[in-house]
Amino acid sequence: MFKERVWGGRRLTRWFPDLPPGPVGEAWVLSDHPQGRTPIANGPLRGETIHSLRRRFAEGGLGSGGTGAKWSDEALLGTRGVNPRTGEFPLLFKLLDAQDDLSIQVHPNDDFPGLPPGELGKSEMWVVLDAEPGARIVHGLAEGVGRGELAAAIREGRTMEAMRSVTVHPGDVYYVPAGTVHALGAGLLVAEIQQSSDTTYRLYDYDRLGLDGRPRELHVDQALACASYNPPPAPSRLGSDAQNRWETLVFSPYFITAHGRCSGEWIQETDPGTFEVLMILEGTGTITWSAGASERLAAGQTWLVPAALGRYQLAGEFSALRIRVP
Repeated sequence: MFKERVWGGRRLTRWFPDLPPGPVGEAWVLSDHPQGRTPIANGPLRGETIHSLRRRFAEGGLGSGGTGAKWSDEALLGTRGVNPRTGEFPLLFKLLDAQDDLSIQVHPNDDFPGLPPGELGKSEMWVVLDAEPGARIVHGLAEGVGRGELAAAIREGRTMEAMRSVTVHPGDVYYVPAGTVHALGAGLLVAEIQQSSDTTYRLYDYDRLGLDGRPRELHVDQALACASYNPPPAPSRLGSDAQNRWETLVFSPYFITAHGRCSGEWIQETDPGTFEVLMILEGTGTITWSAGASERLAAGQTWLVPAALGRYQLAGEFSALRIRVP
């Protein structure tokens, strides 16, 4: 599921040779959000989405699908794998190509009164996969900037003076909880893990025109109301070169993300409380489960591993993120 963005580019072709024309900024590689539901790419459930599968589960219309096990909502997502507020799949996974600067923006939390019906707040994290020399992000506000100072900076046309701008490098990891003012800068390729939400309030967009040739909408009042004026969380980096071990990067109320480097064979075991998502960052390998069923793994792929799968095996030489819900 690809999204054309005014700030997008063409670098996602490294993983998706069939990228549609135009400035593509986002690949929604695993999503069940109404704005873009990702179809399953292979196997007996090819073409289904999480939404369509869950509907069939509820109707009692899906058997084993050739897997040898009875499918159910709990088997797929786990006992805690849906959002308790909405009953929906709770996360959204993206690959982002920032050819140009993104708008200065902020996302609300789950309790923000202005949320559209059915929407969640949006906490997210970034893993920097590639960065041109000197590439930067906005991650929070400059020291001493509160709501009054931020409002004044916006009003007086000096918004960027109120931002905390940071140079980033491949392997950097940033947690961006709801309320954190933020933006990706030009020259970045990023993996993003976030709550399943598409609500963004823009503070500033460089007086840029959108793809429709019109000025892009700003949401200053909402952004000021939901912004956090506390320092943002400290960054981290991808784990060491240790092999066949998961190292936690972010432990948030919404997702737990770990990084691992597979070398040779690496046995895994799912937690029946939660699905797992594997985002393959580099290298190649295989995933093998019951009765010897196997699939190839390659950089750019994102895999949803059912909570009820149990024991499975990774093999090869690759680096991956593993995401679970707490």
